Amino acid sequence: MHFPALAVALVAALPLAAPAFAQATGTTLPDPVFDTPPDLSFGADMPATAGTGSIMSSQGRPIGGSVDWTGFYIGGQFGAGFTESNRSSNDESIMGGVTLGYDHDFGRWVLGGALDYDFADAEVAPGADLEEVFRLKIRGGPKIGRGLLYGAAGWAVADTSSLGDDDGWFIGGGYEYMVNDRFSVGGEVLYHEFDSFNGTGNDIEFTSVQVRATYRF
Repeated sequence: MHFPALAVALVAALPLAAPAFAQATGTTLPDPVFDTPPDLSFGADMPATAGTGSIMSSQGRPIGGSVDWTGFYIGGQFGAGFTESNRSSNDESIMGGVTLGYDHDFGRWVLGGALDYDFADAEVAPGADLEEVFRLKIRGGPKIGRGLLYGAAGWAVADTSSLGDDDGWFIGGGYEYMVNDRFSVGGEVLYHEFDSFNGTGNDIEFTSVQVRATYRF
């Protein structure tokens, strides 16, 4: 399997792997206790929990229940970047960086924004490498249990070793899983496009595939 396809496949598998990761990192949930079955005899007083039929933690909260995504977060990301250019052959490199953002939880949907910074080292023209990418991102999507499946888009600025810098746009998506109330892990794939980079006529396309970890506060 070609490396980009393998990286995308790994990110796609994150929704299945994230719960197992939570267990592997030692994050455990309290032992479940079942609600006391209601007394169904005629004329009996119905207990306050009658009819819920839910599995509750010892703190009285549903196991694997709703997660509140509202708040600020900071985190890191690491993966690979793949460039295509009309002035150079395709190239790839490792990349990584940091992210700072805010999400608002509307109940079944989450909407938020973030600032990203990534380093890279991929050739985009003879003697010119893509070295840094800055992003202003909007993301949003539906909650799936303790996970968030989202789409993302926004504005990006790329800096190179000898062609200067220029801005463009990006679009993509990802999946994030809340391991506990503070810590989340996930993966993200973003496609970037920079037309006629810095007036050189060099059209640059850049795809990033990264895993992420964030701390919420």
